Amino acid sequence: MLYWAVVFLVVAIIAGIFGFTGIAGVSVSIAKVLFFVFIVLFVISLVLGRRTPTPPV
Repeated sequence: MLYWAVVFLVVAIIAGIFGFTGIAGVSVSIAKVLFFVFIVLFVISLVLGRRTPTPPV
């Protein structure tokens, strides 16, 4: 998912250089959303991955 955020960021930068403001704005918005979703999933995996294992019965 982080890969797609970077891809849309690169598309936005290239579109911004060539003056396609509509495409650049949409690409930046998509990149921001994907980046924040990635961060949330990363934090959730950190929290859930640090649980202590239950001892065998």
